Amino acid sequence: MHSMIPGNGVSSPANINYRGKELLVERGTTVESLMKMVPGEDDHSVIAAIVNNRLVSLNARILRSGKIIPIKIRSHQGARLYQRHLTLMLYEVIYRAFPGTHIFIGQAISEGHYFRVSGVTVDDAFLQKLETELLELSRQKAPFEFMRVTVEEARWRFRLKGENVKHQLLDQWPSSHVSVVKIGDFVDFCLSPIVPHTGFFNEFKLIKLEEDTFILQFPNQCDDAIRRTEHAQPKLYATHKEAKKWSQLLGVAHVAELNRAATTRKIKQVIQISEGLHERNISSIADAVVGDSRRKLVFIAGPSSAGKTTFAKRLSIQFKVLGVEPRALSLDNYYVDREATPLDENGKWDFEALEAIDLERFNHDLKKILAGEEVMSPTYDFQTGTRTSPDKWQSVKLGPHDVLIIEGIHGLNNALTPSIPDESKFKIYINALNPLALDEHNRLNTSDVRLIRRIVRDRHYRGYSAAQTINNWYSVRKGERNHIFPFQESADVIFDTSLIYEFSVLKIFAERYLLEVPRSDPAFAEAYRLRKFLSILVSVLPGDIPQTSLMREFIGGSSFSYK
Repeated sequence: MHSMIPGNGVSSPANINYRGKELLVERGTTVESLMKMVPGEDDHSVIAAIVNNRLVSLNARILRSGKIIPIKIRSHQGARLYQRHLTLMLYEVIYRAFPGTHIFIGQAISEGHYFRVSGVTVDDAFLQKLETELLELSRQKAPFEFMRVTVEEARWRFRLKGENVKHQLLDQWPSSHVSVVKIGDFVDFCLSPIVPHTGFFNEFKLIKLEEDTFILQFPNQCDDAIRRTEHAQPKLYATHKEAKKWSQLLGVAHVAELNRAATTRKIKQVIQISEGLHERNISSIADAVVGDSRRKLVFIAGPSSAGKTTFAKRLSIQFKVLGVEPRALSLDNYYVDREATPLDENGKWDFEALEAIDLERFNHDLKKILAGEEVMSPTYDFQTGTRTSPDKWQSVKLGPHDVLIIEGIHGLNNALTPSIPDESKFKIYINALNPLALDEHNRLNTSDVRLIRRIVRDRHYRGYSAAQTINNWYSVRKGERNHIFPFQESADVIFDTSLIYEFSVLKIFAERYLLEVPRSDPAFAEAYRLRKFLSILVSVLPGDIPQTSLMREFIGGSSFSYK
């Protein structure tokens, strides 16, 4: 039986599924009004909604039949909105409480984002005042205001504020209008649905990094990670700084600069220098390993689509240049039999758990390999979920000038190799850290680099649609948060696999695949968000990208074999 929710009387009512109820809702009714008429006990924590697989603000109007899902603050989508709105509050407070200060956003670190400021010193007094002002702004429940203005008006607003990077970004804006959000006196691009007010955002922590840099740390909104990396991460921060320095030297620190390069001959130079920097850094890593004769085991770990396979192949070439023969050992071949695989909280096999690895056999084999003995390494049949018969196992033996490369999700975790002395290991963490920013106030998500890479690769080589890749991404990310990210700082070296130009190349493929996601699919909300972002970029054809480039692992045309 349907209940009738009054609205503005426009047209016939829409049939809406909300909180398990079938309701007839007059078209034009806002989501917020629907919530008030059909209250739930947790409405106080609802900050947005998914309407027909599209994430929207609570003041969005219901225009067609379908399903509405309230988005609570403690959810995956809610966490992203929390970070976005708390960051907007930070900018409003900085510019109001510290006149003359400039602030620039950095990348993700220590469960937050780091920020660099000029015109003020980051000390205890600064952080205390910042915390007090943020808490006061939250207490006031100040509104976030949405506006849609012409590009010319937005350019005028940003020019008056001296925000030249935003002004330049609008030079090649893909439409005649731009959405902006206002909190107090601060105006920014509107990059997400807008939450009603600041009252939701009063949990955070401020941590000093340097005299001009601090971290804004966010609360755990998802409750899906076993471990959180809340401590300082000096190695990751140093890698971020190095990547940012190179992007600035290239003159491509922001999307506007990349777009300008893409429309001129400069993009060839950007590609050449980016690729050259990768090669130099990989060579340096090989030098560091070979420079210590004790380091016979090279562990490579990183999240999905970080580019581990191509990195390992290019590192192997650098080893050979140094007269060292690289051998390979696959951690996948040390899985326990399927029946012994641990289960996750949903009762499904958890292949990413450390306990899914036969640690005893793995450590036994490594010890013998280090001793110079020949080992018959097992192979694993993923179809049967069992180890193959010994006649199919592979011989592994290290010569005096060989190194063993081991790629796997747990490579940074010492619990993987408790029987192996630390001086025998060289641990490499790789990730696409992406120093490119939209502007001074808006970072590009590092996970978006990898998701778009994976969408393109999965469609090209694995027969998966963009919808399938997106729908599986949440569980992939959960495994990364549990088994990879907490161990980043234990690496001997961190390698940034991102290429400053890559979004502009991936766009050519990804836009098409994202357009194929049906509106009826749960992946549509994420596909729509990614499409909006990619629309800002100017496309770059892949012709100038070397065949050995890490980018070729995803778009094709590599000189390496990935079978």
